[in-house]
Amino acid sequence: MQTSGSPSIFSHTDRLVATWQDFLLLVGRVLVGFIFINSGWRKLMDMQAFASTMPRRDLPVFLGYVAPPVEFIGGICLVLGLATRYASLVTLLFIIIATFSSHRYWSAPEAQMANQSSHFWKNVSMMGGTVLLFITGAGRYSLDWMFRRKG
Repeated sequence: MQTSGSPSIFSHTDRLVATWQDFLLLVGRVLVGFIFINSGWRKLMDMQAFASTMPRRDLPVFLGYVAPPVEFIGGICLVLGLATRYASLVTLLFIIIATFSSHRYWSAPEAQMANQSSHFWKNVSMMGGTVLLFITGAGRYSLDWMFRRKG
């Protein structure tokens, strides 16, 4: 009897995922969260310089002081699996704002269009990762699992 929605030809893969799901969620969280930690840390180290770039992105300067801690702490939460669904929604919002303010390839100078397009679509794929983490949650190897209510 088939328990997944996959055709029987994929049953081996379904069993593999069922066996390794929590570990794979941990790997996915680390991979998604690391980019936020790395990028957020660089911005935290010179928030004033980062904030000064906000006007050219058509954003208010105060967001330059809000975004770095949100990005860094959001990444930490994703890696640790702490408040994962909330962290994924906050980082999703961060990515949307960053993507449409900083990687508008359609209005970039021609010499930068390919680079900005690459960053734009990379961010779109990261949006997919955060949506998946919102749906799946953190898995067993997480602080969410450790702190969950029993009962």
